Amino acid sequence: MPARLRALVTVVCTAVLGALLLPAAPARAETRTVQGGRLDWGVKSSFQSYVTGPVARGSYSLTGGAATVGSSRFRFPSATGGYDGDTGAFRASFAGGVRFVGHRAGGGYRLDLTLGRPTVRISGGTGTLYLDVTSKAKGTGTVTTSAQVPFASLSLAGIDMRGGGSTVVLADVPATLTAQGARSFAGYYTAGTPLDPVSLSADVKPAASPTPAEPSPARSAGPAKKPARPGALADGAVDWGVRRTFREYVTGDIAHGRWTLTDGARDGGALFRFPRGEGTYHKGDLTARFRGTVRFTGRHGLDLRLGAVGATVHDGAGTLYADVTGRDFSGRKVPLVTFAAQDFTAHDGLARLTEAPARLTAEGARAFGGMYQAGTEMDPVSLAVALTADARLPALPDPGSTAATTPPATPTATPAPASASGGGAAPVLPLTLAAASALLLGAAGAFALRRRRARRSAGQG
Repeated sequence: MPARLRALVTVVCTAVLGALLLPAAPARAETRTVQGGRLDWGVKSSFQSYVTGPVARGSYSLTGGAATVGSSRFRFPSATGGYDGDTGAFRASFAGGVRFVGHRAGGGYRLDLTLGRPTVRISGGTGTLYLDVTSKAKGTGTVTTSAQVPFASLSLAGIDMRGGGSTVVLADVPATLTAQGARSFAGYYTAGTPLDPVSLSADVKPAASPTPAEPSPARSAGPAKKPARPGALADGAVDWGVRRTFREYVTGDIAHGRWTLTDGARDGGALFRFPRGEGTYHKGDLTARFRGTVRFTGRHGLDLRLGAVGATVHDGAGTLYADVTGRDFSGRKVPLVTFAAQDFTAHDGLARLTEAPARLTAEGARAFGGMYQAGTEMDPVSLAVALTADARLPALPDPGSTAATTPPATPTATPAPASASGGGAAPVLPLTLAAASALLLGAAGAFALRRRRARRSAGQG
């Protein structure tokens, strides 16, 4: 091979080898769906103490599936949003709300603050907590309602949000009140005031496959559901948390206990769902039974089982029953609570009550071993029955898949290895070899062409 061609080939091969040794640029990750999870936050512990203390003499209440966790935090379930593991951009909205009231005056309260639908947005290392806020101003009593107020700044120092795992988990992220949050807080605190830290866990769905999978052979789904006979239920569910303070007592420092769910009962964070309702409904009147059992156990002889839950509604009044096994009961059916059901009418095949106020019966008080008196306010009852096969029951609050009460301090998502053919990226090595071949062929061709021209010129001269 002539010296010039050898030199040219050497240069091209060196360039190609250098290209092969360079790290391949990772394919950009797409935004993946966040579905399921919870956010734990106490707002501000000193504010909680003030509301419930001897000055304000107030209280707080939870709605929309929000629950309590530990001694001073609220849990907001059912995360929805998106996550980009490549950039770390994250957005998740959570369900539920908490209402604080205090300083009773006449038929209302001078302090009245509702915080709901918390949303966390993280981008470029900056995080913000947004809230729907309804507040009553100090002094004037003017009520203001604002949607998705940037309420608190989140400090993400030392946290790398990039990754590719199935869960994003943050623990005890410092939060500081913003100027907008201070205004929405009715002037109780100034901008820059530290708030309680924020913890969250959010499930992330896998990225979509770049190419559609081959269709699998059709499978029979079994016989189609037949419409329910007139008056019979196609399905149904009761959602009831028993009593928030009772759950806290069970898992707290006195009882050191727990609850277990069997026979199909499900945990929605602030409530238990008793599903698969059977029975009859006619013009607002209901007689139904449901599946599932919840058992509370702990120290000092705590062992209470509630199963075979039933519900009746007649003339706008409801009663919730359960087979009770405990200190003075051995599986006997007991009317536990009564609840208001004035508007239990069917619409589009679904009759539904949402968070109906409930009070303990005399026999229910006995079932709880005298911990509460008859007439005590218990957790509200939510009841839904489907009258047609296509009617959909309300979704259960989704607290997510992570079981740990206290999540780790950094996101659990870790960078996923890049696939040679995944994510729409073209294979690096074949393209590089193809380019090298083209360069070599082009160089050889150019060299040959120059030699032929040189010889032709020499012959003509």
